[in-house]
Amino acid sequence: MQQQDVEQLVERVAQKLGRGLSLEDLDGLLLAYSSNQSHADRVRVNFLLSKRVPVDVSAWQLSHGIATAVRPVVIPANPELGMLGRVCVPLMVRGFRVGYLWVQQDSAEENPTAILTQLPEVNHEIELLSGLLLDSNTAESEFRRGREREFLAACSGEANAVAAIAGWKEIQGKGPWQMITILDADGWAGGPDPIASTLIHRSAALQATIGVDPALFSAGTETHSVVLFKESTGRANHAQVLVHYQLELAKRSGRPVHRIILGISEGFARTRDFAEAYRQSKQAAQAAAVDPQLGELVDCRATGVYQLLASAGGGAGAWADSGSVYFRMLEDHDRNGELIPVLELLYDNDGAVQDVATKLHLHRSSIYNRLGRIRALLGVDPLKGMPRLELHAALKMRRWAARPRI
Repeated sequence: MQQQDVEQLVERVAQKLGRGLSLEDLDGLLLAYSSNQSHADRVRVNFLLSKRVPVDVSAWQLSHGIATAVRPVVIPANPELGMLGRVCVPLMVRGFRVGYLWVQQDSAEENPTAILTQLPEVNHEIELLSGLLLDSNTAESEFRRGREREFLAACSGEANAVAAIAGWKEIQGKGPWQMITILDADGWAGGPDPIASTLIHRSAALQATIGVDPALFSAGTETHSVVLFKESTGRANHAQVLVHYQLELAKRSGRPVHRIILGISEGFARTRDFAEAYRQSKQAAQAAAVDPQLGELVDCRATGVYQLLASAGGGAGAWADSGSVYFRMLEDHDRNGELIPVLELLYDNDGAVQDVATKLHLHRSSIYNRLGRIRALLGVDPLKGMPRLELHAALKMRRWAARPRI
């Protein structure tokens, strides 16, 4: 956001209305104000000097419902506060609140009718102003940061946070839900500045979900983003978020973003299941990051053996060595990486040689040749019985050992 652009827009609206205006963010901080004002009341003067809405004034304004309003709200005069009547215009972008524009009545006006009549004339400017604010203050506001911290605490299973978010308007009565983990498969480790990385993920998730009704709330961490969705069997909305998130992340990080993954939990109907749903969604995203055949929109239940590996736990070095003698023999002799990829694709494609040949751009005879080399090396048929189970599990363990640590 360019501050100069915001100030110019506020001045333009003030000139069209012929009134004094002030623009504030969701935390009550002054962002811009107009210079023309025939009579400024005490509240306006103090606000322009201190740059912050006083607590008593804020309480009076909030008591008239501005925090949930989607249309202009009339705030009556309050002589005790030294406050003339004014109109609050909530600034919204596709249903998301980004700030407030305040239009003060003149001291001679008995009611705000004239202001309400004039506002449609500046709808275009108000939309432009809302768009500028969307790119700046929403993800950085203390109000938003506090809510995201509480949401992530609930995802970690903190009882107080779980109880608190159960009453949020975005959540109460909106279940059952799905938890979504959004992960950049290649750039999940973030940059040298964890605060900047967190803000990037928060902003990208916020922008990507605006206007997507099933996306109820989003938050960002240093390595990934988390979104609470209404449960659904369709994936059109998820795909829309994926595309927008990829564009937003590239724009905000200043680097190419090649593959975004959405890990999707099972549906759940109780807020106390937030932590388990979050675990499921993270596990799905991690599995897809190391096993691209799972795709980009990945349900936890579709990740197969990775669910078992995740439930078994283990630290950073876990699963690096499967303990399989056959697999160790195969690794030691496959210096050129010709055998293991063929074997894994055969397992993952139910032994369909033609499918594997097509994916590897090889002739069927090459696949049979490499399979024969594996049989000769191990002394067993790798496509049958216990050797197959052992080798397939070892292949997935090796992948799981390289999963993103989020």
